[in-house]
Amino acid sequence: MFNLPKYLLKVPSTSLKNAYLFLNVTAKTIKPLENVRAELKITDNCVKRLKTITKDSNEFLRVSVEGGGCSGFQYKFDLDDKVNESDKIFEKDGAKVVIDETSLEYVKGAIVDFQEELIRSSFKIVNNPLAEQGCSCGASFAVRLD
Repeated sequence: MFNLPKYLLKVPSTSLKNAYLFLNVTAKTIKPLENVRAELKITDNCVKRLKTITKDSNEFLRVSVEGGGCSGFQYKFDLDDKVNESDKIFEKDGAKVVIDETSLEYVKGAIVDFQEELIRSSFKIVNNPLAEQGCSCGASFAVRLD
């Protein structure tokens, strides 16, 4: 369950001559990613934008992770209408986000959002618990190894 190494410290006591204070220190290993669920959350902004751009079609947002970018891995967003055997489907209020099982392992627990800024409007992955660092534009990330 927990890795509990014990360290026994022998420290001279200042109050008693020739007496020793023994301190038992217990350290536990913390695994913050152990309970991350294999799912994607979808924001209301993402739902609104997807409904607008996929109106009158069977398309959905496909999210994938590829090697590359300035941090090692990059997010890719496409509109697609074909679901593959290894795909996982996440749906909110009629808007669908589809991701393959391999890519999901790199973004599980993250949020798919649509953000509008002065210089760009785009789908983004935010709050990815598996990302250690990313680039300033948010398109690429490095994977946490703990």
